[in-house]
Amino acid sequence: MLLRENIYDRLRSDILACRFAPGDEMREQDLAERYEVSRQPVRDALLRLQREHLVTVQPRQGYRVTPISLADARDLLRFRLALEPACVAEAIESAPDSVLKSLDEFRRFAGNHEDFIAYNRAFHSALAHASGNRRMATALCDLIGQADRLVRVSISNLRGHDPAKLVAEHVALIDAMQSRETRTAARIIKAHIGATEKRVLPALKRNAVIVEERLS
Repeated sequence: MLLRENIYDRLRSDILACRFAPGDEMREQDLAERYEVSRQPVRDALLRLQREHLVTVQPRQGYRVTPISLADARDLLRFRLALEPACVAEAIESAPDSVLKSLDEFRRFAGNHEDFIAYNRAFHSALAHASGNRRMATALCDLIGQADRLVRVSISNLRGHDPAKLVAEHVALIDAMQSRETRTAARIIKAHIGATEKRVLPALKRNAVIVEERLS
């Protein structure tokens, strides 16, 4: 992998994992020292992350990790609500049985909160790719990646911090998809995303440090 791709992936991962918290300031030289590279691949990575709205440029001051705003969280979740049910429907219509059967690996989960975030991302990415539509899958996987920070917030809003209810929703969706029950699967995935919004927005409001309303 080219050095600039590696730095981009590492920096993006650190932002989505909140190792750089929303609102944190970042400077090219500090990042170059952190990743033990020159400033050029860091600059290239920051420009790409700016286009993804994960980083904002501060004139004469460097960069800042884009805060999670309520407006942007709503936008992301509404876009996902439009796109993910379409991927599920495509998968039910076109995916071979073997692809739908491969979703069985997500019927069980054991681990901590960080493990759940990785499991959740892998599950929803698998749904995207099961559609067989590369453009939709790419767009949905990008949304899922950007939603990692929201998942971290929303998990803290689960009673007892137990993700079992979310895993049960995944299992119900897998059952419907493998039975090729399009209407049932559509209802489940829409309810699943709707429940995510109900967890995320109140959690964002409580964590004021990462709430910043969009100005435009």
